[in-house]
Amino acid sequence: MDNQFLLDLHTHSTASDGKLSPAALVRAAAAKGISTLAITDHDTISGLAEAELEAQKLRLRLIHGVEIEINWQEFPPISTNFQAGAEDSGGMRREFHLLGLGIDRPTTEFLKLMEELRESRENRNLMIVKKMRELGLPCDLDEIYALSGTSFIGRPHFAEYLVQKKVVRNVESAFKKFLAKGECLFIPRRGADFERSLRLIKDSGGISVLAHPTTLYVSWGHMPGILQKLREAGLDGLEAWHPITTVHESRRLLSLAQPLGLCITAGSDFHGEGRRDRTLGLSSGNTKITSSLCDFSPLAGALDTFDGSLRELIAALVERVAVVPPHPVPTEGK
Repeated sequence: MDNQFLLDLHTHSTASDGKLSPAALVRAAAAKGISTLAITDHDTISGLAEAELEAQKLRLRLIHGVEIEINWQEFPPISTNFQAGAEDSGGMRREFHLLGLGIDRPTTEFLKLMEELRESRENRNLMIVKKMRELGLPCDLDEIYALSGTSFIGRPHFAEYLVQKKVVRNVESAFKKFLAKGECLFIPRRGADFERSLRLIKDSGGISVLAHPTTLYVSWGHMPGILQKLREAGLDGLEAWHPITTVHESRRLLSLAQPLGLCITAGSDFHGEGRRDRTLGLSSGNTKITSSLCDFSPLAGALDTFDGSLRELIAALVERVAVVPPHPVPTEGK
């Protein structure tokens, strides 16, 4: 066996909008032979303690992560460049999501940001409920919470509720008719400030990675300038490998990131088996996520500033040391 190992640096549990509990997500990763897993729930780190206990039992390296929604309309290099030349995305929701990997010592201010984002989400949800009632649509907030099975509710849960109430046939129809940008139930939620988020991730022991860059929906001609501005502001990395990105696009992102000294990550954005386009351990073009897809060499010089599992991962990726997964990698046909 060579020195490659299996990993997944972008997953979600029931602490946000995933279908598996944090412990169950760790078990599912271990069963697939994944030796390094990042749990990156939306705007919360509440599931990490449970996940860590399970990871220690299974000898799996858990990267403490988070995914933060950024209010990128207020970031001039992006909004200006989009208006200047990027083609309209046909109504698709433009997103700027920031992964924080290695949140091993969350600061008081970081936790305050998580609380602010939770309140923002809850306020948005109440506004959606109000609109649903104004439109005469069925709406019981307690039932939606019960459907989610968690204290976290997002637009996918409203979509599932509308399917359950037979208002629409499937989740895709719910978004297209009600919840997508520009539709009657779409209410924008204020995200976090970009530079503040960068600072709080760093202060909490982590690195910042631009998640699924193609959801910025900017033209490829403007992408290099945008990435350069983000890098100058303090961005550490780029999630070049993601299921919504083709292999060709991933390689193109890789070629843009390397000259800027951005590290490269890969993830499945796994939420649960219900989403056929997101499979644990697989990324762009159903490519298996091995350590060969990731490049953390730009962080090598700062290795001693990191803690725990993130430090171990950076060392393994930078030094290309032989890391034998504690779980046997499944072989074909078994």
